[in-house]
Amino acid sequence: MNDTPKKKIVIVGPAYPYRGGNSLYVTSVYHELKDHFDVKIYNYKLLYPSFLFPGTSQFDTSSVAINPVINERLVNSINPFNWFSIASKLKAENADLVVFDWWHPFFSFCHFSISKLISRKYKNKILFITENVVSHESRWFEKALTKIGLNNADFFLALSNVVENDLKKYFPARKIFRSELPVYNCYDMHQKFDDNATRKELGIEQNEQVLLFFGYIRKYKGLNVLIDAMPEILKSLPRVKLLIVGEFYDDEENYRKQVAELKLNDKVIFVSRFVQNEEVEKFYTVSDLVVMPYLSATQSGVLNVAYGFEKPVIVTDVGGLTESMEEGKTGIIIKPGDTHSLAEGVFKFFRIRDTINFKENIRKKVNENAFSKLHEVFYDIIQETK
Repeated sequence: MNDTPKKKIVIVGPAYPYRGGNSLYVTSVYHELKDHFDVKIYNYKLLYPSFLFPGTSQFDTSSVAINPVINERLVNSINPFNWFSIASKLKAENADLVVFDWWHPFFSFCHFSISKLISRKYKNKILFITENVVSHESRWFEKALTKIGLNNADFFLALSNVVENDLKKYFPARKIFRSELPVYNCYDMHQKFDDNATRKELGIEQNEQVLLFFGYIRKYKGLNVLIDAMPEILKSLPRVKLLIVGEFYDDEENYRKQVAELKLNDKVIFVSRFVQNEEVEKFYTVSDLVVMPYLSATQSGVLNVAYGFEKPVIVTDVGGLTESMEEGKTGIIIKPGDTHSLAEGVFKFFRIRDTINFKENIRKKVNENAFSKLHEVFYDIIQETK
């Protein structure tokens, strides 16, 4: 029996009751590491000030929480006095590794200050997990904020090649470890939604094919390109409907106007709200193909949710999206911002779907996902701290 105490890791990042991909990722990291390390999460008591948050609520209003974890809501992202308090608490933890989850330069001064205040205590023991380096809709000043925010990292953990390459531009001498997003099969709650009832509820006929656009709606996700492609798609596939599911962080009326001008009102269904965890399954179940016409990206939780439901995807060749793809096997890769390429991608999928076992190919891809070996990466990182 091994009586050696587990190495201690403290993660500074969002977790339940916050909603969204960043919270889900940190929660997933906790569950992957907890059997191998003593893991603690310093959650936020204030994540974003309400006036800066574009959605209806920062909190998960679902009836079913996804793998909730014990965490302490301690960090205030905009209060410098709080940052001194957090630094003192972190020093008292005597951890073997302190981990900051980074995804947006808004947290630049918060992360810089806390990591700077603990840098002497935790010399060579500070890791930044970089979901993104700069945000998807970055402005000119965000690169400077990013460099400030990440400055005190001893090591980085990148989740895609594009993020790793970005980090090398900013910090060429720092060591970068690699992993990837987990496959989010946690939404598959086996509720056995009745397909007929779900289709009737959404206004979809039994013989209609469904394209799903899922997730928060922002300009960089290219929904306008998908809507523009629909007339061409419908010329060859008149039984297709587009199902748009998610909360708008952009002006919803512009998209509805676009649909109306293209005379697509009877072909496009909007479910424009935050989708609770227990509802996600029915939208994926009723869909044939998940479409991600993103104009920029690093990686995407939406793709990994689709894989969790064994649903094929169409993705644009941007950022790290295609790193988890096998063209013609788990989905179709198209050009970004190109309506004709998107339409051709849809045609190709429906042309080959009866001869290609997309589900089996996705299962194989899921089994190759590197996240299941994250604990091994963290053992390697802690070895580097000595």
